[in-house]
Amino acid sequence: MADVNRGNRPLSPHLSIYRPQMTSISSIFVRITGNALLVAVVLIVWWLFAAATSADYFALANAVITSWFGVLVLVLSLWALWYHTLGGLRHLIWDMGYGLDVVTAEKMGWAMIIGSLVLTVLTLIII
Repeated sequence: MADVNRGNRPLSPHLSIYRPQMTSISSIFVRITGNALLVAVVLIVWWLFAAATSADYFALANAVITSWFGVLVLVLSLWALWYHTLGGLRHLIWDMGYGLDVVTAEKMGWAMIIGSLVLTVLTLIII
């Protein structure tokens, strides 16, 4: 008969045992930034819809987008776009079989973070 006393057996290892690694953290943030980009897309589509609807509705949408909150969302979305793009490039490199050792993978993770911040600032300066 099966062992009914399952409470004495150890649980499988979980996040409390392992230290988060750069590869896992950067992969999680790639997924988060991909989903967060939907917020910016909805905001921009709403702004374009308001522009096509009426002047009063556009004034409301434009006031929201040009407010401090709207600018913050758009700047963070710009960073998310660069981070997500660099994450995609990293995965393309991995798919070709390069950079799979731990040291190179960690360097690529830091390159994604630093590169996305630098590219965001450069984009804001150019715009």
